[in-house]
Amino acid sequence: MATISRQWSFGDRVLHAQRPEWGTGVVTNAANAQHEGQPCQMLTVRFDRAGLKTLSTAFALLLPATESAIAHAAASAAHPSDAGGESPDPFAAPRPSGGTEQAKEALQRVPDSARDPFVPLPGRIKATFNLYRFGKQGGTLLDWAAAQTGLADPLSLFSRHELEQLFDRFVVNRDQHLKKLVLDMKKHDAAELTRLLATAPAPAQQALRRMDVFR
Repeated sequence: MATISRQWSFGDRVLHAQRPEWGTGVVTNAANAQHEGQPCQMLTVRFDRAGLKTLSTAFALLLPATESAIAHAAASAAHPSDAGGESPDPFAAPRPSGGTEQAKEALQRVPDSARDPFVPLPGRIKATFNLYRFGKQGGTLLDWAAAQTGLADPLSLFSRHELEQLFDRFVVNRDQHLKKLVLDMKKHDAAELTRLLATAPAPAQQALRRMDVFR
């Protein structure tokens, strides 16, 4: 169960830590609620890649969309009106404009949800395990690129070949990050680490064996 850490309001830009492939979301409605006697919120959020979702903060771990800053910095602060003079859609996906180098850096970086020093080690390890669901096959590559940058359509900025190359660099950073977390956890609580590793996806276990972490 997620712990409510802040109040969300209309217009806040968020990321769903457990569903980063949904991309950046905009809160369109927020109502106070309770779950098992604890305060929470019921939110309606419009995500770039998943559309409208109704979420309870008692379960959904939402973060400020800092990991999407690259996309927003690359986009214009305000989109120009079209020829018909209509106002821009406030929920439209960001339109990158010249942020390629920054986006490349974002694609190679381990996300904040897996690096936050205020999150206990087991939480960071689980968040890193979650990154192993991405790959270069089919749509998972695009899901990864969208989660890393907040771009609704990563192919608007990169070719698939470029994304595959950047993914290879991300994999190196992800694996090294997991190795460090696991070694730290081994020093602090070996028994808990054993329980965590039993839940690790196969690609994460393979990466740890490849790096001789279990020796």
